[in-house]
Amino acid sequence: MNALHRLRAVTERVAGLADVLQPALLLLLRLYLASVFFKSGLTKIADWDTTLFLFTEEYAVPVLPPPLAAFMGTAGELALPVLLVLGLAGRFAALGLFVVNAVAVLAYPALWGFECPAAIQSHFAWGFGLLLLVGFGPGGWSLDRLLVRRIGAAR
Repeated sequence: MNALHRLRAVTERVAGLADVLQPALLLLLRLYLASVFFKSGLTKIADWDTTLFLFTEEYAVPVLPPPLAAFMGTAGELALPVLLVLGLAGRFAALGLFVVNAVAVLAYPALWGFECPAAIQSHFAWGFGLLLLVGFGPGGWSLDRLLVRRIGAAR
């Protein structure tokens, strides 16, 4: 067996392993991202007066009045992670959280400061992970996949 055949065999094994691991990896990504956003939503409802103050004084959310932006952002951070964990409307949930994340990056200029570069890097990493879920879907271990199978079997 020459080097090209060996390389092809290794590549096929790696691809096969990636296919086997994909549902678990996408589930782990969903769980991680859901926990980040859900915890943020819980922080906001724990002290609603502070949340309203931040949306009024600190965050520059465009177009929306601060109380409405606070409500919508908090609702998104609490509802969409539940969908993401379940893998129910997984692409919709990931896209919605991507929008929440993008608005946070754009509306909070302090994230871009030099005091804590990890903050903006975290937002970029979360955004990238959410875009992966939008592109690939929630994976094999999701209610979306289960529903597609059941609907397909019913036809």
